[in-house]
Amino acid sequence: MMKIGFNEGSDWDCENHSIMKDLELCEEYGFDYIDIQNRCLDAELEAGTVTLEDLSEWFRTHRLKVSSYNALCDFNMCETPEEEAAKLDELREAIRRCKLFGTDTIVVVPRENLKTPATIPEIHQDAVRVLRGMLALCEPDQIRLALEFCGQPAMSINRFHEAYAIVKEIDHPLLGMTLDHYHFHAMGSEWIDFEHADGGKIFAWHLNDTENLPVGAPYNTYANRLWPYDPRGCVDMQRYVDTLKKIGYR
Repeated sequence: MMKIGFNEGSDWDCENHSIMKDLELCEEYGFDYIDIQNRCLDAELEAGTVTLEDLSEWFRTHRLKVSSYNALCDFNMCETPEEEAAKLDELREAIRRCKLFGTDTIVVVPRENLKTPATIPEIHQDAVRVLRGMLALCEPDQIRLALEFCGQPAMSINRFHEAYAIVKEIDHPLLGMTLDHYHFHAMGSEWIDFEHADGGKIFAWHLNDTENLPVGAPYNTYANRLWPYDPRGCVDMQRYVDTLKKIGYR
């Protein structure tokens, strides 16, 4: 049976946003999972409105579960060894939080706006090297990493086939992908690449729609995302469903 999750990226900019309110509403309206956004969590931890222990206890006593910790951002193309070491420390903290929340998946997001220009092969090589090091830290606790390509021109990994090539080369059971309709459409990822992928390597599926804007347009932003089946949308929902079934996504 399909499980339904709520992504806090859907409402993090709403007035008076609260993680606890998200949890209560998801529990009330029958969601199975919630995707905890570290952007929301870090802000509330800093403000003192919630603690990690509060959340851990809440999940221990409620039906709603955490689908993933979203996200460890800018994981690749670090400028210095010190910056890369700090990113590994961030991963260690994310793993600790996952254990508190009872989830086994961390979404990892590529770096945006590279300071030093790089080719796709250079970005690929760096991502493979860095992710292998991260996986070594994840293995003791069996925490999975879900690489999310982001469909924006300034993202270093912004198309399905680029992310899948990285995952395929590493070929580790704890490494997979996040598939987001908006990101797939926004930079013109090819269906043929998706249709020939291994569904077992897709760890998370983000359902949304989007306005039909030109590929790579700078004004095509998160603000243009829509709820699934919004009449303004252009995403072929049925094709995603059919393809995921065909390639073995569970």
